[in-house]
Amino acid sequence: MLNKVLLIGNLTRDVEIRYSQGSGVAIAKFGLAVNRRWKDKNSGEDREETMFIDVNVFGRSAEIANQYLSKGRQVLIEGRLVLEQWTDQNGQKRSKHTISAENLQFIGSRNDADRGERYEGGYQQSADNSYAPPQPQSNGQKSPPPIAPQSISVEDEEIPF
Repeated sequence: MLNKVLLIGNLTRDVEIRYSQGSGVAIAKFGLAVNRRWKDKNSGEDREETMFIDVNVFGRSAEIANQYLSKGRQVLIEGRLVLEQWTDQNGQKRSKHTISAENLQFIGSRNDADRGERYEGGYQQSADNSYAPPQPQSNGQKSPPPIAPQSISVEDEEIPF
């Protein structure tokens, strides 16, 4: 079985971070808005829908997300789909799908684009749990030096169309 999600979108709110009581592991939460665009077959007009998705990030990734991400920032998320279930105050069973992020890559923001800057930094967690966070430049700009994007292999069977 495969449970893998790739999303590119903009943060809908600032990162909220907390630490677990027992082990002190960082847990970051934020919302992501992801757009889908297509051309309607019948009318020929351009259509668009926006999905709002909750994302959870753990460990050092959560701390880095808290440090570098803010509302409006564009990010690529690689992770897995999780079903969260709980009982609300009225005793009703509730559930929702969220994304548990395993890798993050910062790919820009609307604010940087408006100023004519391009944020091409990246952050990637490796298999040995080491991290490569963006490093600030000494010339006063907020953008770290570019990091080459990783290639992703996709099998024909994984494409849904």
